[in-house]
Amino acid sequence: MFETLIKFFKFCDVENRRKFYGSIIVGIFNSLFMALRIGAVAVMLRGVIATAFEGIPFETKTVWLSFGIMCVSVIGGIVTRKVTSMWQCEGGYRTCAKKRIEIAEHLRYLPMGYFNDNSLGEITSVTTNTMENMGDVATRAVMMVFQGLLDTALIIVMLFLFDWRIALVALAGFGLFEFVNLFMRLAVKNISADKMRDDAAEIGKVLEYIQGISEVKAYNLVGKRSRELNSVINRRKKTLIKMEMRCIPVSNIQSLVAKLSGVAMMITSLYFYLNGSMLLADCSTMLVCSFMLFNALEAGGNYSALLRIIDLGVTKASAILALPTMDIEGSEIQPSKRDIEARDVDFAYDTKKIIDGISLKIPEHTTTAIVGPSGGGKTTFCHLLSRFWDVDKGSVSLGGKNVKDYSMDSLMKNFSFVFQSVYLFHDTIANNIRFGEPDASMEKVIAAAKKACCHDFIMSLPNGYDTVIGEAGASLSGGERQRISIARAIMKDSPVIILDEATANVDPENERDLMEAVKELTREKTVIMIAHRLKTVRNADQIVVIDKGRIAEQGKHDELVAKGGIYARFIDSRKQAVSWKL
Repeated sequence: MFETLIKFFKFCDVENRRKFYGSIIVGIFNSLFMALRIGAVAVMLRGVIATAFEGIPFETKTVWLSFGIMCVSVIGGIVTRKVTSMWQCEGGYRTCAKKRIEIAEHLRYLPMGYFNDNSLGEITSVTTNTMENMGDVATRAVMMVFQGLLDTALIIVMLFLFDWRIALVALAGFGLFEFVNLFMRLAVKNISADKMRDDAAEIGKVLEYIQGISEVKAYNLVGKRSRELNSVINRRKKTLIKMEMRCIPVSNIQSLVAKLSGVAMMITSLYFYLNGSMLLADCSTMLVCSFMLFNALEAGGNYSALLRIIDLGVTKASAILALPTMDIEGSEIQPSKRDIEARDVDFAYDTKKIIDGISLKIPEHTTTAIVGPSGGGKTTFCHLLSRFWDVDKGSVSLGGKNVKDYSMDSLMKNFSFVFQSVYLFHDTIANNIRFGEPDASMEKVIAAAKKACCHDFIMSLPNGYDTVIGEAGASLSGGERQRISIARAIMKDSPVIILDEATANVDPENERDLMEAVKELTREKTVIMIAHRLKTVRNADQIVVIDKGRIAEQGKHDELVAKGGIYARFIDSRKQAVSWKL
């Protein structure tokens, strides 16, 4: 139990860890105030019993003393409980909020291979379900478990001031309660891991189903995919029920132990009174205490079963934060030139080699077209140039300096990307355009949109630039999404532009506007384009043909056509495709 709580406190940042430590200290005072109730009860009972059985006149000051002690107990308890609750809630929720942000920042600097090897559901689950559970569960568990232990411990200490024998009975009950509580924590140990696994699986399957709903409908797989989703949901439901069914019997036994411990205190107190070894006033006080003692402990004991959730949550989040990032601690470099050079670059996904000894120079303010068979390594090579991955061997330089010498942020300032698959966020069109420059004025947004040839269609939308588009830009056509993506890149105004088949899936109606937008984007820039269309390739300053991870051919359009190699066959196939008619 304590190992888990200590692990959670270490997981917290310094500021929020202090809140938890402070809440524990204030919680001690809260327990002291709660224990004062015993003193108030004892004062009143002694006065009443002295009057009833010993004929001693009942004094008004006894009432005021008891009332005063009770007021101090109640008011002090309210104040300290408020402070502990606020600090623990702030500590728990703020810790989880900060860890979400920290995980998001950490993910920015992980090699892209991590996202290939790990499902979106697993990553999403950690940042949503796991952190949400920790925010809710950790706050309540820490509050209830710690406070229950403190209240019970201090009440037992108070009992030693009245009668050490009853205190020992209470201590034995406390020990037996904790023994049963240990079984509760063991009961949920393995099932907690299953719960978190099923949480991740459910999120992953839901995301897959929603993102692929058009394919599911197109291939009439609605029933099959629904069954798969329902199966995952039902499995998680069964895991949650199983978790509850494991906890409930042990929780009932735990509750029984707490109540029987109170009964044992009552019977023992009555026995000592009847044999004359305990005063009636003390016996009466012990009878009242037997009802008070285990209330807080019982509540805290039930929450202790959730400590395993905290333990696994901390482990999962810490595992992501411990993943080795690419070396991002470079310098803030602003190169005077943007020449790019790759020297003997090798790269592999696991054991599969994708790039094999490529060397290439890309002069500043030139256009380099990269073509080749599908799966040949074109996109991977462009990702290596912009350091989405680190090369396994060789080097990539920008402006004469190794890209690893740059800090990641300063390196990314030099690159803008327009991908074939455009991702737009569930936000206004204006905010999507200014994504790379959140504080940009509306005038700059409109200027970028006009250059990207998307101002007119934006103004035709219901709310213009304030129109909220669906997630991933689902409410826009492919060409419209692409032009907004180009406007976003224009806004960033980076000196190096990487176009990854940006015009591959555009319909003829959008092509003219899109080509005009690309022309505006690439004006006076260093351009690297992966392209399959002849008109986007033939005017490039150099054309690089990549096949099986190597540069198979390199030169200008006419030179490569004359060679009659891969590029020439590529051109012939494109000409045949264009001339084909029904």
